[in-house]
Amino acid sequence: STRIVLLRGYNEEGLVFYTNYNSDKAVELLAQPKTELNFFWPQLQRQMRIRGTISKVDTKTSDEYFATRPRASQISAWASNQSSQIDSRSELEQNMQSYLKKFEGKDVPRPENWGGLRLTPNRFEFWQGRLSRLHDRLVYTLQDDKSWEVKRLSP
Repeated sequence: STRIVLLRGYNEEGLVFYTNYNSDKAVELLAQPKTELNFFWPQLQRQMRIRGTISKVDTKTSDEYFATRPRASQISAWASNQSSQIDSRSELEQNMQSYLKKFEGKDVPRPENWGGLRLTPNRFEFWQGRLSRLHDRLVYTLQDDKSWEVKRLSP
């Protein structure tokens, strides 16, 4: 299955986004941790595919990011059991009100079931579109010695 995620950070370790660990997205990714991200910029006729392995980020990183989120987003992480069925919108709104009261005047802690996922890349593909359809495609593949092998692919 596919998901749209909001990339929130990247460094030499990989690319990071955040979610509820009980969501369908996180459960599927952690059960089958080999995945791929796809970025497409149609106006530029460019695409980048990044393949790698998913893992949870450490709790400190998740805590630090959670603390920067708007308060309403922090509360909603408690109020919504992402991907689970609910009876009505009012149930979700009641959960929100309950957690607003619970954390009134207090910092909102990060729920244990919420945090970051990191894609550690082992393959990058860069695509540059051309009107002739003779697109440019370059693939960088991580080698065992941590070097990157570069190959050009036919469009």
